[in-house]
Amino acid sequence: MRLNLRVTGTSTMQMARIKFVSAALTAAFLLAIASAARAAIKTEAVTYREGQAEAHSFIVYDDSLSGRRPGVLVVPEWWGLNDYPRMRAKMLAQLGYVAMAVDIYGDSKVTADPKQAGAWADALEAGDRAELRTRIAAALARLKNDPRVDPTKTAAVGYCFGGSTVLELARSGAEVNGVVSFHGHYDTNDPAKPGQVKARILACHGADDPFQSPAQIQAFQDEMRRARADWELNIYSGAKHSFTNPDAGKCHVAALAYNEEADHRSWQAMKDFFREIFK
Repeated sequence: MRLNLRVTGTSTMQMARIKFVSAALTAAFLLAIASAARAAIKTEAVTYREGQAEAHSFIVYDDSLSGRRPGVLVVPEWWGLNDYPRMRAKMLAQLGYVAMAVDIYGDSKVTADPKQAGAWADALEAGDRAELRTRIAAALARLKNDPRVDPTKTAAVGYCFGGSTVLELARSGAEVNGVVSFHGHYDTNDPAKPGQVKARILACHGADDPFQSPAQIQAFQDEMRRARADWELNIYSGAKHSFTNPDAGKCHVAALAYNEEADHRSWQAMKDFFREIFK
């Protein structure tokens, strides 16, 4: 009987401990779930007038953070505001920035057809650069007006056609801390004037990108020198056009290819660049 009583008593104590530990683990689990919910990345649609078009862009942010923080525009490739720029905006939000994926064409125009994409991009890039500058300026103004954004700390990143767009933003003398062009185009019909560029510039270029000639790249460097801009050009060996986009190969165009190493290196260069300009 005594043995049974002792065993029963010990089992009761063990059960109490098990219940306590179980309750503690359950509380910790629920707290983790609540914290994860609080830290969820949120997306909000924003509509505003952008030159000759109505833009339907997206603000992405981490709602667990309080106070104002730097804001970053994300300008897409010539396909329009598809899943890729939204993914990059989410990645930036996870780094603590407020990102805005920009509907640069307006009216939510998106395509997977290279001919259509080329026509839309050429209308602005090869055609009306003034309208292109108006549209990206409107996007920057909308980002600065977001209550989560510190308007004194903003940047813009762009891919391919988007890279050209953010370089035009810098050339225009916009009040933006920095711009990053990933496999963008460097030519312009309105070169930056001396002292005009206020933004710091980071250009990330694929060494095997056939869409930009050595002469165009040299002309860009000469332009930046004449403008007395604060700029740097990173060139990645073995990288073709669209080297940051994992879906680049789906287009079945020989000049387009994802390059994982160049993607990671250029993204790290961007993060280092942001730490410097937002210090």
